[in-house]
Amino acid sequence: NRSFVADRLGVEPTFSTGLNDGQSTIIGPWTIHAIAAAHNEVDRDAVGHCRYLGYVATVETAAGKRTVYHAGDTLWHDGLVEQLAPFEIDIAILPINGNLPPRRVSGNLWGQEAATLAREIGAKLVVPCHFNLFAFNTQTPIAFEEACRELDQPYQTLRLGERVIREV
Repeated sequence: NRSFVADRLGVEPTFSTGLNDGQSTIIGPWTIHAIAAAHNEVDRDAVGHCRYLGYVATVETAAGKRTVYHAGDTLWHDGLVEQLAPFEIDIAILPINGNLPPRRVSGNLWGQEAATLAREIGAKLVVPCHFNLFAFNTQTPIAFEEACRELDQPYQTLRLGERVIREV
């Protein structure tokens, strides 16, 4: 999808490292792992490359290994839990604005699904994203937070500009 991204940014498509799902690359101290994302399904190009990805980023720190998963836009799909569970994810950043085709945007997890996915993959903390930013993304984090409490899944809902500052 580099050509698409480069076109949107108005630059040549040589600026980034391309990955396919299941592949990894090392950038400085970070190891980046590509995870298939579903927009509204896992879509592949003519040669089998996954068009949409989420990423797991791992880094070794003085405090130990830290792992973050950013799903980007995605729905829950076959194999997602199996791909993510081995990473021992510290923080999962998951979309919670749901899947409403009339919005004409990529579908995403609903709050309950995001909480359940975080629990299934053993995330130590889940942070919701893709809510209350645009008029067409009107889902609030309330259902997500309720589901996290019911599942005993640690979570932190951030306000714009806020960051995770606790140890996970």
